[in-house]
Amino acid sequence: MGKVSGVFLLVGLCLGAIIAMLLVPPARPGSEAIAVAASGASEVTVDVESAPAESPAPTPSPPSKSAEPGKPSTDIDTKALAELVDGGQVSVVLYDRTAKKSTVSLKSERSYTSASLVKLLIALEALQAGAPPSSVQRMLSASDDDIASRLWTAYGGPAIVTRWALKIGLGGTHPPEDPGRWGDTRITAADIVKIYRYVLDQVSAGTRTTIMRALSGATESGSDGIRQYFGVPDAVGSLPWSIKQGWACCRGSRILHSSGVLGKDNRYIVVVLTSQPTSTTYASGGKRVTDVVKALLPAIDDM
Repeated sequence: MGKVSGVFLLVGLCLGAIIAMLLVPPARPGSEAIAVAASGASEVTVDVESAPAESPAPTPSPPSKSAEPGKPSTDIDTKALAELVDGGQVSVVLYDRTAKKSTVSLKSERSYTSASLVKLLIALEALQAGAPPSSVQRMLSASDDDIASRLWTAYGGPAIVTRWALKIGLGGTHPPEDPGRWGDTRITAADIVKIYRYVLDQVSAGTRTTIMRALSGATESGSDGIRQYFGVPDAVGSLPWSIKQGWACCRGSRILHSSGVLGKDNRYIVVVLTSQPTSTTYASGGKRVTDVVKALLPAIDDM
C-alpha cells in the first residue's frame, strides 16, 4: 500500500503542476512577467527585468501649410507721421480712387493757409470763364503768382472761393479775410482731395486735360525760384505723378504743402499740408514733407 500511495501522490503532484501552468496566462512582452509554479503548497515568484517602457508614438502633426508670401503691411502709423514734422502741424490724406475711400487720414479737417493750392480753384474759374488755357497752365506748372493775381482779380477774387466751395462741397474752404491775398484762403486736406476728385471725374474733358497736363509738367522750380519738387516728386521715384505745391512764409509759420495724383490712371490722390516753425528753412521743411510722403508708400500698390 505504501508504494501504491506514493505513486498516486506523484501522479497528483504532476497533474497539479500541469493544471497550474494551463491556468497562468503567458506574460505580455514589455510588461513585468510573473511565473507561478506549483511546488507542493508553496508559490514561487520570479521577477524578470522589465523592458524599458516604449514612448508613446508622437501624434502626427497636420501637414504644414506653406506660408503664403503676404503683402507688406499697409498699416500706416499716423502718430509717426505727425512726429515727422517736428514742432509743426501736419495733415495727411491718401485717397484710393479704385477703392473709392481714404486709406490714410490724419487731421484731415484741420485748417491751413492755402498758399498756392488755391490756384486749383482759380484755374477752374478761369477756364470756365474762357481764359486762355496757356495762361492757366503756366500759372499751375510754374506756380506763377503774377498770373494768379491777374486771374484772381479778373474773375471775382474771394467770390471764386465761395462759388467753388459751394459747387464742390468744400466745407472747410473759405476766402481770405483780405480780398487781395488769395494765398490766405483757408483749406483742409479733405477739401483738397475733393477738388482733385472733381477735376478727375466731373469737369469737361478740355478742362481736365488743361489742368492735368499742367500738373504733370510741373517745373522743378517755381517762378519765384523756389524748388517745388519736395514732397511727392522727391518721394515716389519713377511712379507717375501730377502735382500742385504750396509754400509761404512768414506770417506766424512756414507753410509747405504737397498735393497731387499718383500711379497708373491717377489711382491715388495724396495731400500733405504742413505748418512749420518760421525758423525752418525751405530745404529742411521740404525734406520733412518728403519724409511724410515716403511713409505713405507702403499703402500704394503700384510701388
